[in-house]
Amino acid sequence: MEYKSKQGQTWDMIAKEVYGNELYADFLMKNNKNLLDYFVFPEGICIIILPLQKSTENTPSWRKI
Repeated sequence: MEYKSKQGQTWDMIAKEVYGNELYADFLMKNNKNLLDYFVFPEGICIIILPLQKSTENTPSWRKI
């Protein structure tokens, strides 16, 4: 999925909007390395939004496949 930035948005603001939590800004940045020069976005920059992968951190080892 693609997301078009709004004037003045930052990575954490976009992460909060698309993933519901600003802590996913690093995930967003890892998937958009070509945009890392932006700290504050201008209007209309296309940002790739990948689905979050479920964490298995709290899953017992016998449940992990």
